[in-house]
Amino acid sequence: MLVLGGTAEARALAAAATAAEARIVSSLAGRVSRPALPVGPVRIGGFGGVAGLTDYLITHRIAAVVDATHPFAATMSASAASACATLGLPLLRLARAGWSGRLDAGGWHWTGSPREAAGVAAALGSRVFLTTGRQTLGDFQPLEDRYALVRVVETPLQALPARWELVRDRGPYFLAGELDLMSARAVDVLVTKDSGGAYTSAKLDAAGRLGVPVVVVRRPPEVPGVQAVASAAEAAVWLRRHAGRGRLR
Repeated sequence: MLVLGGTAEARALAAAATAAEARIVSSLAGRVSRPALPVGPVRIGGFGGVAGLTDYLITHRIAAVVDATHPFAATMSASAASACATLGLPLLRLARAGWSGRLDAGGWHWTGSPREAAGVAAALGSRVFLTTGRQTLGDFQPLEDRYALVRVVETPLQALPARWELVRDRGPYFLAGELDLMSARAVDVLVTKDSGGAYTSAKLDAAGRLGVPVVVVRRPPEVPGVQAVASAAEAAVWLRRHAGRGRLR
């Protein structure tokens, strides 16, 4: 069985599956130089689109797939759905719940894209905390004339505007640290994606404490027709159910 991973939920699922002696392989995209690795066999790198993923599933006699990629990895999710539909393989989407259910979410500024978020943030403040990842930085050109604290896991490939400050760090983050960071930089607007979960949510709590407005990029829509769960425990049950079916256990 194949777990498309790179998330904390995927690592938890790999640990549960390995403990249950299920035969799985975890796949990581390879965009991070030193990724947090799950237990068990791991492959790193892309598949080469739908065709490449389909070939991999056939060659390795995969019986079931769990798409536990990041909530914003829409291209990979679409490829998994297409390949599994072509081969008639069971597919489960494991995606942590978003932050829209939080009590303070109603007061945030919700946007449909990073570029829209840049425009909203520009109207709200002059010292921006950008936490949407290095791949979206090009969309925030409207903010290049003001201070921005840019937190990423990997160093961006492009040069940053002169007034931007780069911080390389990896979660989990905690409230005290986020309060200290945002206060020390006098942050007056936070920009984030709706990644969900508790791993990086402390910045939202800190923004609430400090009265800092929050701009959120909504998640892309999930692939229709794919069964979905929100926890590794639920996904582990699904894996056990499918372990005895198909071409490979």
